[in-house]
Amino acid sequence: MASTLSPLLAANTLTLSLYFGKNFTQLALLTGYHLCGVGVAGFLFVASARVWGKRHLYLLGNILLIVSSAWGGASGHSYKSLLWARILQGVALAPFEALVNASVGDLYFVHERGKRMALSNLALFGGAFFTPVIVGKITHTLGWQWTFYFIAIFSGVLLPFVILFVPETAYRRAAYLNTDFTGEGDHHPKRHLETGHELSTEGTLPHWHSLSASGNASFEKQPADMESRYLTDREPHRIAQKVSFAKSLLPFNGRKTDENFFKLLLRPVPLFLHPAILWGCLIQGTLIGWTVLIGVVLAAIFLGPPLFFDEVKIGYMYTGAFIGAILGFALAGLLSDWSTKLMIRRNKGVYEPEFRIVLVIAQLVFGCAGLYGFGITGNNVARYGWFLPDFFFALEVMGMVLGAVASALYIVDAHREIAVEAFTCLLIFKNMFSFGLTWSAYNWLLQA
Repeated sequence: MASTLSPLLAANTLTLSLYFGKNFTQLALLTGYHLCGVGVAGFLFVASARVWGKRHLYLLGNILLIVSSAWGGASGHSYKSLLWARILQGVALAPFEALVNASVGDLYFVHERGKRMALSNLALFGGAFFTPVIVGKITHTLGWQWTFYFIAIFSGVLLPFVILFVPETAYRRAAYLNTDFTGEGDHHPKRHLETGHELSTEGTLPHWHSLSASGNASFEKQPADMESRYLTDREPHRIAQKVSFAKSLLPFNGRKTDENFFKLLLRPVPLFLHPAILWGCLIQGTLIGWTVLIGVVLAAIFLGPPLFFDEVKIGYMYTGAFIGAILGFALAGLLSDWSTKLMIRRNKGVYEPEFRIVLVIAQLVFGCAGLYGFGITGNNVARYGWFLPDFFFALEVMGMVLGAVASALYIVDAHREIAVEAFTCLLIFKNMFSFGLTWSAYNWLLQA
């Protein structure tokens, strides 16, 4: 349901323009400020997710989704009221957009994440692009207010399921149990720590062995600091007892870290300069921004001559994008884990998170073809008609999904210890970038 919010008004541009007496840029800002709400709320929620877990934010997001959607439908002829309802919808969307990928990292092992990450992105993008298909018909039949009311109704129906069946996925574990984290605390039997050395676990303490050129192991003195660190990490930990079902329904079940809340609040800021996160922002955020731009100008291109589409036909134009999201999901699911396993075999059984980056090759092909093709055909619909722009829109969405899956998988596999902050950076970048594009979209279209 949350994924339906951003494109909710995509097919209603002309209807709302006449209803409120506003120009297309002001209507585009109903989506632009909504995206700002997502970005700002995501920045605030990340620290809360790190300290108290993710469950309370999923519950809060669902409740705000009900309230904001009911408010939007009841806003009447007040543009400002609808604008603030859209901003609150952005706040409601933030937990689902920022934390779902991190929850996949909590729940599944490295070799299991590819298809699950693709599925979560399908739910996000598939829902987003299928929404205008039905919104146009709802608006034409019942009125645009019911697009908000239906979200409030279905979100209310889903709330009990979220309460009962969405448990907390964040836990406080001993350092050595986080097998895909890296750092000094990651000591695990048989794990190779540096070239030419391996860690053996004969007896109760590890011993360093240096491998000679002939392959024979010669004993070396064990470093004292390594022994002490090993004892610290491997000493008996208190295993938390399973809580009752009633307690699992509480929104909070203790702190997940002892770090300061305000320190965690500011942590995403310097992470924008982290090479992996900056790469993820550019790979995922820019193409999502251009997808938002296409959605904003799509109605303006086809509402006028020579095609004169109404809101129903504008909604149907998103069928291509929805099909593109499905195909992107299928291709990402097939390629992500298969290509990773292939490269593991070629790398002598050693896994590297960078194997996930291979998906961006497919993103480059489909995404660029879609963007260039839509620009050329959309600029002359009298010659190319509606099919070719819709076809290239589908290709662009395929590339976007592939890039989103590639960046999400790489960040979760390589930096799961900061995955929540990393996805917050991606969320802020893509939503602020999209807001800037919606601000100028119609002016660019008029100038062209």
